[in-house]
This record gives sequence, C-alpha cells and structure tokens, in this order.
Amino acid sequence: MKTFMDKDFLLHSKTAQELYHEHAENLPIIDYHCHLDPRLVAEDHKFRSITELWLSGDHYKWRALRANGVDEQFITGDATDWEKFQKWAETLPYALRNPLYHWSHLELRTAFGITKLLSPETAREIYDECNEKLQDPAFSARGLMRHYHVEVVCTTDDPVDSLEYHEQTRQSGFEIQMLPAWRPDKAMAIEQKSFRTYIDKLSEASGISISHYSQLIEALRLRHQYFAERGCQLSDHGIDRFFADDYTEAEINAIFEKGLRGEPLTEAEINKYRSAMLHDFAVMDAEAGWVQQFHYGPIRNLNSRLLSSYGPDAGCDSIGEFNTAIPMARFLDRLNNEGLLTKTIVYNLNPSANDMVATMIGNFQEGSVPGKMQWGAGWWFCDQKDGIEKQLNTLSLQGLLSRFVGMLTDSRSFLSYPRHEYFRRILCNLIGQDIERGELPIEAMERIQQMVEDICYYNAKKYFNF
Repeated sequence: MKTFMDKDFLLHSKTAQELYHEHAENLPIIDYHCHLDPRLVAEDHKFRSITELWLSGDHYKWRALRANGVDEQFITGDATDWEKFQKWAETLPYALRNPLYHWSHLELRTAFGITKLLSPETAREIYDECNEKLQDPAFSARGLMRHYHVEVVCTTDDPVDSLEYHEQTRQSGFEIQMLPAWRPDKAMAIEQKSFRTYIDKLSEASGISISHYSQLIEALRLRHQYFAERGCQLSDHGIDRFFADDYTEAEINAIFEKGLRGEPLTEAEINKYRSAMLHDFAVMDAEAGWVQQFHYGPIRNLNSRLLSSYGPDAGCDSIGEFNTAIPMARFLDRLNNEGLLTKTIVYNLNPSANDMVATMIGNFQEGSVPGKMQWGAGWWFCDQKDGIEKQLNTLSLQGLLSRFVGMLTDSRSFLSYPRHEYFRRILCNLIGQDIERGELPIEAMERIQQMVEDICYYNAKKYFNF
C-alpha cells in the first residue's frame, strides 16, 4: 500500500517516476490562461489569512461546501475568515475522490509544507500555521509566483481595461512576465440589459463615439492595438457555442442599433450579431499575429436566487449540451479560406465533444506552424485526473500529443499552480505505463523525454513566442 501523496504521487511505475522527477518536475511554469487579479500582482498583495488566499472566489470549493449542506453565510456571506475555513475543514473529509481532495492537500504541501490531512481536528492548527507563514514576505502574491517557479502569466482582461497594473508590474522590475489577454465577451452580449452601458465605457476608453457597428469595430480595433502595444499576444473568448450564421453588413448594423436602444432581439438576430463579432475578432487576431482561444460549452449562472443576491461567478454553472460541430467548422473554414486563421486553441467543456474537437482541429493544420491548431487542456469540470487522461488519450489517438502546449491554471488563486504539477504527474504516468507495457519503445527514450519536456514547458514557450 502506497503512502498518500508521497514524492511519487500518481506515478505508478519506475519509468513514470524517472520521467517526472528528471524531466518535468523542475521546469518553469508558463500559465498562459488565468484569472488572477493584476492589481494583486502589481501591489504585491499580502494576504490577511489562508481564507482570503484559498477560499475567496473559489467556486470549485463553494460548490463542494453547498453540497455538504453548508449555509451560504459561510461561503459567500459575512462569516469570519476562521468560520469559513472551519467549514471547509469540515467539508474536505467528505470530498474523498473529488479532485478538490487532491488539489487542497497538494496546495497545503507545496506552499506551506503541511503534510497533515485537513479535518475538523487539524483545522485550527493548520489555520494558525498558514496564517503565521503568510506574514512572511515570501508568501505575498509575487512571492508565491516565485515559489512555484512561474515564468509567464497571462491574465484575462476586458477591452476597456486600462492595463495600468500590468504596466505598473513591468516598470517595477518584477522578473516574472505578467501579460494581458484580450477577453471581449461583453461586446458580444448584445442581449444583456447592461449592453448599452458597456458600449458607453468602450466609447470612453477608445475615444470613438459609437452609434453604428462600423464604429464599434473601429473602437475595438483601437483597443486591440492598445493591448498589443502593452505586450498582449493572446485573445480568449468565453462562449456557449460557436456562431457562423450568414449575415449582411446592413443586417448587423440594424441589429446593433436595436441592441443599443434596448429593444428586444430575436434569437436569429442575436446569433447573426455573435457570428459577425466572432469573425471580426478573429480577423483582428490574425492581423496582429495573436493566438486566439475559445472556451466553449458552459451554461452559466443557473441559480437565479444566488445570482440576484451574490451576482455572477458564484459557482452555479454547468456543462451545456450544444450541437456545435457544423458552426465550428464553418467558422474556422471561412477564416482559413480568407487566409486569416491564426493560431487557435479550442477548449470544450462537455467531454462528449472530445473526439469531435480533436478531429476538428486536424482539419485546419498546416505547414506554417507545428501544432498551429490546438485542442486545449481539460478545462473546468474536466480539469481533474480522469478528464486530463481522457484529453491526453484522445489527443494521442487523433493528433500529435508531442505538439501539445500543455497545462494552464484557469484560476483566480495564487495557490493553483500545483495544477501544473498534477498535470505533469498524470502525463508522466500515462507515458511511463506505455513504456512499461512495451507499447512505446525504450529505444526511443530520448525522444520520449524530450516530448515530456516539450509538453510541460517548451511547446508553450515556442507557440506563444514568450
């Protein structure tokens, strides 16, 4: 019987252990998609408690707390930091076989050196030990990034953002690159009541008076250039599905003007507008030489009571069911025919679409860039051992695993970097098992070792030109 979470955690063969410890463990982290608050990095934020650092904004843990019958007061409410931590300590023993059990203990071990299991009996001791260590400057926002050997992080930023904190961080001489990533979802949300307010903000940020669709695109192009001048090399789009309806310029302008006036829009009008926006965003990215990312498949904010009391991102989202293969193909094919299909990463939330996405990206690979079209790492509900293994196995079957750009945190937490370690262990275990079974040749070990290093670090470094 193996010890829980020892140095060979998740590594079930000698070959897997050698691959991880000698070729993956100590590589730097390129976290090319996250939701860290740039202000916290710029100001080198000192966390008041482990609760602020660990539980604030973590909708994964919030969902588990609710499932364990914990009152909302101790999740998003006004309970004290100790009370909220105590409730998490009471919940974690009930999370056996949930990825949170692994993540939480891995975070405690790698950040604080705590090897005890979190439970009601150990809660106070662990809470006090973590809080004591958080007084050390090494546990500040920047200190934690250094601790985890982070080299680059790309945040997620709206076109109206000033990016002042990215500039402040750069000018401070901080050795870790924090780059912005363009996330224009609000410009696509024409059906939302807040759409006009957002367009007004975009008008102010760009200096363009916006009353027609052409002016909207002009304003967005100016902001796109503004981002590029400040180091941005990636876009990201959070969408429920792909949109590729036929439309005319006159139709889109009429739809946009209706949206500005707050008039009701039909589903067909909304889909045409989204189709135009997705295409125009992709054109901007291609012209700038950026990488475009598409996170698709969630249905969001489904608990209306919590939405009204707390707001969005409360942890009330689910995997959606959409037939998106045809519009995805049309969207990519149109760009490809126009010579405007830039490097692209597609992340699907519904694992039933794994084979579809893995085969879809293969349709648009080309000789200009190895692995130009990428199927993104297991995301959100798929960001766990089973989901990661399924993604790696399917990619291996349908494409070239060797060209994969690897893992990212997709997190708001400075303690989420062990997800890279988790991924690397799973990757090395899968490959190690293949070698042990004679399914990969021991004679190709040098190539295999390089493949592991590439997936964990070098592929991303080359792909994003960091």
